Amino acid sequence: MTAVLISGAGVAGSTLAYWLARHGLHPTVVERSRGMRSSGNPVDVRGPAVPVAEAMGIMPRLREAATATTAMSILGADGAQVARVRTPAARGRRAEVEVPRSDLATILYEAARPHAEFVFDDTITALRQDGAGVDVVFDRAAPRRFDLVVGADGLHSTVRTLAFGQERDYVHHLGLYVATLPLGRPAGRPDEVILYNTPGRLVSIHPVRGAALAAFIFRGPAIPDLDYRDTVRHRQIVRDAYATAGWETPRLLDRLDRTEEFYFDAVSAVRLPSWSRGRITLVGDAASCVSLLGDGSSLALAGARALADALAGTRDTADALRDYENRHRRPVAAKQRNVGFAAASLVPKTRLGIGTRNLAAKLLR
Repeated sequence: MTAVLISGAGVAGSTLAYWLARHGLHPTVVERSRGMRSSGNPVDVRGPAVPVAEAMGIMPRLREAATATTAMSILGADGAQVARVRTPAARGRRAEVEVPRSDLATILYEAARPHAEFVFDDTITALRQDGAGVDVVFDRAAPRRFDLVVGADGLHSTVRTLAFGQERDYVHHLGLYVATLPLGRPAGRPDEVILYNTPGRLVSIHPVRGAALAAFIFRGPAIPDLDYRDTVRHRQIVRDAYATAGWETPRLLDRLDRTEEFYFDAVSAVRLPSWSRGRITLVGDAASCVSLLGDGSSLALAGARALADALAGTRDTADALRDYENRHRRPVAAKQRNVGFAAASLVPKTRLGIGTRNLAAKLLR
């Protein structure tokens, strides 16, 4: 095997391209957008992702790009602070780093770019495979043949839909929605994340790096036929969910109406019985999305390295893909099992739940 097509130039795609090239394969990355594009939402590089980043030599750049947060401040119903919890870095866990997702994606892309072919402003429209390879049809470029195709194209993966079937069969709503938007100003507290809860709803302000980011995370049932590109409807969903919320929420909703840089999606888990179909496989969120609390990026780094290592050498492709899946499913399953606990801690359903969470937070400081 020599030629591998990767769909998606995000965290998983660029990491995979880097390691495939290191193993002597020839990766091509196709990306729908015209250039590097990712949200500024903060994500963590921790756990199994840290040795991957260290081996790529990018940890110094990640530390330069890191946010400066040292604590989370939890506010009560009146907006007064009721608890303050230090971040892992502030407690001396220096191996972990929190960075804006856009910076992480860019640093990974720049590490992979000298070793891989990147094709922007294009996407896959059809896949036809046989025992020896995959014929790929693109929206803009001429068709090409590859030994393997990897979907690293996120929660709403095109490759997964083409090879495995409709999204509704594999993407499972976890009872929450998330929306984020930049505030266009520095945060009032440059080293603290602010959390304000009402039952079933969270508003947070993250300082990022001098440019504050607001997030709305709220509980709600699955919305039938929700189009993840329909930003007009997304704004209305958020406004309706927070119509009666206090604190700074009304001002944040005003900003929501005025910004074009707005992200919205359901908090979801991707579950498939197998991540591979013949010579087509998945990695990162396309295979096993773990929304909430930033674990997805760390798992994407670790999963991409695991897939590249499995494909190294001249082993049978099917055996390599089974090895990758056997190795990486364990950490993914553990994180997916913990999503319910994370949701209960971050967005308690009731006032009693909020009070219990706040009391626990006071004991952590």
